[in-house]
Amino acid sequence: MTSIKEDEKKEIPEIIHDPQTNSTYQRLRFFGKGGFAKCYEIQDIATNQIYAGKIVSKKLMVKSSQKEKMSQEISIHRSLQHKHVVGFHSFFEDSLNIYIVLELCKRRSMMELHKRRKAITEPETRFYMHQILLGVQYLHSRRIIHRDLKLGNLFLDDDLHVKIGDFGLAAKIEYEGERKRTLCGTPNYIAPEILTRDGHSFEVDIWSLGCIMYTLMVGRPPFETSTLRDTYKRIKQCEYRIPSSLRKPAISMIGLQLQAKPSQRPSVDKLLQHEFFSSGIMPAALPLSCLTTAPRTDQLEGVTLHRRPLNEVNTNADQIMAVDSPVKRGPGGEPRAVDPTSHRLNLILLRDQLATLLGGKLKCRRDSLNDDMCDPSSQPLVWVGKWVDYSDKYGFGYQLCDESVGVMFNDTTKLIMLANGVNVHYINRQGQEQYMTMREYPQELDKKMKLLTYFRRYMTEHLMKAGASVPVRESDGLSRLPHLDRWFRTTLAVIMYLTNGTLQINFQDHTKIILCPLMQAVTYIDVEKNFRTFRFSTIEKHGCDKKLYANLTYALEKIKSVLANKLC
Repeated sequence: MTSIKEDEKKEIPEIIHDPQTNSTYQRLRFFGKGGFAKCYEIQDIATNQIYAGKIVSKKLMVKSSQKEKMSQEISIHRSLQHKHVVGFHSFFEDSLNIYIVLELCKRRSMMELHKRRKAITEPETRFYMHQILLGVQYLHSRRIIHRDLKLGNLFLDDDLHVKIGDFGLAAKIEYEGERKRTLCGTPNYIAPEILTRDGHSFEVDIWSLGCIMYTLMVGRPPFETSTLRDTYKRIKQCEYRIPSSLRKPAISMIGLQLQAKPSQRPSVDKLLQHEFFSSGIMPAALPLSCLTTAPRTDQLEGVTLHRRPLNEVNTNADQIMAVDSPVKRGPGGEPRAVDPTSHRLNLILLRDQLATLLGGKLKCRRDSLNDDMCDPSSQPLVWVGKWVDYSDKYGFGYQLCDESVGVMFNDTTKLIMLANGVNVHYINRQGQEQYMTMREYPQELDKKMKLLTYFRRYMTEHLMKAGASVPVRESDGLSRLPHLDRWFRTTLAVIMYLTNGTLQINFQDHTKIILCPLMQAVTYIDVEKNFRTFRFSTIEKHGCDKKLYANLTYALEKIKSVLANKLC
């Protein structure tokens, strides 16, 4: 009798052949799932090019309506070609599955960005919104309504370029003035005319863009409530609040998109000409660190980072709390310390999540959770790859997964060198950040800079294989990396806590766990360095093996000790 796991492998073969193009692909790692589809990285054996393989089992496509929907999605998507639309490469089928070969967006979707960052800065919003609008402008020029624009359908490549994807609900306007009447969309982004079934067209995408922009700048969707009924009521009445701290151009642009009457919403062409895009800095590029940490504010002039109380747009709306940006400005524009309580709050959040998880009737499994239960999108972006303890003399050195290097000195000051080996960040005892380079830095930091270089050389020569040099990127000037907030050793493990809320525990048996309260997930790394990430909700539902249970229990114990100030 074969197991479910073995059946799945047979149904999604490791070698996939496209008879139409005569291309052969090798199935690589599981990338995620959604709806009826599972997504894998797949590699063209002839060219070595890696794609996203969206694979749908024919067993799940039993209704004619489902088949028609899939056919329409393929028909629309394959007709599109634009730099801000996920590239469509090919599609084919065999007796078991339908295969859609797409451009691979390695940096996942903007939903993961939102979960990690909540509110982002205005220049970042400008950077992303401009790209999204260009993509939607192209769709509308092809008479395509997306109808499901949301953060989860906006994907990011390695340069943080936005790619619009998932055309499962998209529709084509066949004639001038045609109004669609299908009830479709995602609750927090759905336009009022869809709910009232008054007929809809391109304007529903404009409404969704307003919800996206609001969510990026405020940290949560404008109409979000605890119940679907209340959310829909708010949407129908166009009830939302907007932070008074947002600059007028941003408030104006959000307001124009969130007009109750579709006819009053501007076209994409007009939105691209809005003063929001000309009234402040538009970064040419953003560093990958922006996926988890706010960029350097000294490079983003004129950015208002304080979030003040919200003003009412409609008086019946419940208050939506705005989220403070991680970096605040001090007198003279110098970066000011991040509020240390924010790090403690993340630890408290993680403690409560683990206590709830372990306090319930958690099932202990004999086997580990299978790959289908993994959530690769919740995998950590930053973790400690190497470390060296010289705290008897100088401090604790570490290398992050992107090859940047940091030192936490015994006097609690910190230095972080970016992977390019040029840019350096210094954090003093008060938590204030200063930015410099390996060539230009204050004389009083001379000894610490030499120690940083020593730590880096030691870890390169003794703890890792020397990799290729990382080039300096234009966006490095905006980069702010998470850094080590605290660490300690026990008889069983080394515990490291980063400023982005990530808690990492390296056990003496060379296994590791990385916990993130923002993604509500744990990543288990075995001795072969295989990553497997599970959401807490998955573990709560399906259980976990004894090893992971013991690791989570140990983590909870140590978090409680830290919060009780027993270990710092």
